[in-house]
Amino acid sequence: MNHEITLTVNGEVYRLTVASHWTLLRVIRERLALTGTKNGCEAGECGACTVLMNHQPVNSCMVLAPEADGAEIITVEGLAEDRRLDPIQEAFIETGAIQCGFCTPGALVTARALLDRNPNPTQAEIREALVGNLCRCTGYLRMVKAIQAAALRAGEANRFEKAAR
Repeated sequence: MNHEITLTVNGEVYRLTVASHWTLLRVIRERLALTGTKNGCEAGECGACTVLMNHQPVNSCMVLAPEADGAEIITVEGLAEDRRLDPIQEAFIETGAIQCGFCTPGALVTARALLDRNPNPTQAEIREALVGNLCRCTGYLRMVKAIQAAALRAGEANRFEKAAR
């Protein structure tokens, strides 16, 4: 059975016809050609396919596309604005948190959601947020440092904005 769905992905509205069994991951990668979202385990275990759905991190391999009808989706491609990297993306690069890169998109999206919820997370809160993102390369230390650096940078930017007013 086919379903007509509407998704807002990275600020752009898409009207699509999808089969009942299609996942959000499949729609993102195959229909929208946004291949930053990775297909890891297809079982909700690795977090490589994490996207923000209505501002919450979800494993897109576990969401049926018809269930996402009307949702706002942000993929790793949607983190950058006006060709400028998100501060969390910059921090991952600067700290060397990217190794093979396979888990990076899901970790970046998860980190963005954490910082949107909690602009000053503790190390324990960062580690808890990343628990659903499997990385076989970094041991997470650099990811934690990157998220702390991005939080610090955002806090400084907010202080400068307030002082300028």
